[in-house]
Amino acid sequence: MPETGLDAETFEAFITTLRRFVRERMIPAEPQVFEDDRIPEPLLNEMREMGLMGLSVPEAYGGPGLSMGQYLQAVAEIAYAAPAFRSAMAIGTGIITTALKLDGTEEQRQEYLPRLVAGEIASFCLTEPDSGSDSAAMKTRAVKDGDFYVLNGSKRYITNAPQANFFLVMARTSAESLPGNAHVSGFLIPLGTPGLSIGKPDKKMGQRGALTADVVLEEVRVPASALLGGVEGKGFKTAMKALDGGRLSVTASALGLSRRTLDVALRYANERKAFGETIANFQLVQAMLADSQVELYAGECMLRDAVAKAETGQSILKEGAACKIFASEALGRIADRCVQIFGGAGYMAEYDAERLYRDARVFRIYEGTTQILQLVIARAMLKEYAQGF
Repeated sequence: MPETGLDAETFEAFITTLRRFVRERMIPAEPQVFEDDRIPEPLLNEMREMGLMGLSVPEAYGGPGLSMGQYLQAVAEIAYAAPAFRSAMAIGTGIITTALKLDGTEEQRQEYLPRLVAGEIASFCLTEPDSGSDSAAMKTRAVKDGDFYVLNGSKRYITNAPQANFFLVMARTSAESLPGNAHVSGFLIPLGTPGLSIGKPDKKMGQRGALTADVVLEEVRVPASALLGGVEGKGFKTAMKALDGGRLSVTASALGLSRRTLDVALRYANERKAFGETIANFQLVQAMLADSQVELYAGECMLRDAVAKAETGQSILKEGAACKIFASEALGRIADRCVQIFGGAGYMAEYDAERLYRDARVFRIYEGTTQILQLVIARAMLKEYAQGF
């Protein structure tokens, strides 16, 4: 279900408005977000009114139908502000919308895509206390009972769980692990379903306001129509296809936060004086700024290349993984250089550098750790080699 996107003039006007909203509304609200560990409801409503919660939803379901490249540009703009803002919208506009577009039934699309456009928040439930990348270790079960399924299990570190309106839950529909992870299926479960409960919000190293929590399922009974796509065994494949695009979303987010971090470092270097001049005049400080710009530019180029391939229907398994690895690792280095440029002040919580450093760390972990994605890339390369390219 490819989208051609908005015409160039309309999209440019939207990006201009979004950029202004980020700088005039989101960034000034960051101190309150960090203090309360959540986005203020009035500001969240403003995001809804701007249509930010349904950016990638096709026009047929009430969304703007942005192309992938347009959507990722919007994500990068939002990610210039605190990660909480991107977190609130990107699960719904990314993984959930993609899963519905790729493999949802038409009834499921008609039900859930307009809800995203209206501003509802979604969660994707895959990770468990004893399984993350290893789907064979998944313990959450969904047992068929007539025209219903009964789910039991628990999910961990689930983004948006404390504020989500509905959940896409991955669960075993077979006790045995099957080839291609066909023992995993997806289920769309609304908040308020009996037996579904949410744990306390997690206390994290960084990313205040980007809420995560456990999701517990105890005898959760859902109709068979909740099964994603109406077919058992497609859940994991759907999730992995959605995560290919999700990794590009994380890439765009990492690039947006990298740009913010570099701007913070550049501003401080031009304000801070030592030995009678601004430290921006010191060549070793200039080297750190230049290295950061090089990595940011390289990440932007990688993302553009991956998007161009994806928009022509090519597989981006390797490219999506490579983009996510590079951009997330680069963000860590850029954040580290920012702290170094700030010197002692960079270690103090009153300055942005310290917070940016903490916020950056998790990018190398979620949506596939760097190490898992190295395996994804290598296995794809070996498979291509065995097939003679």
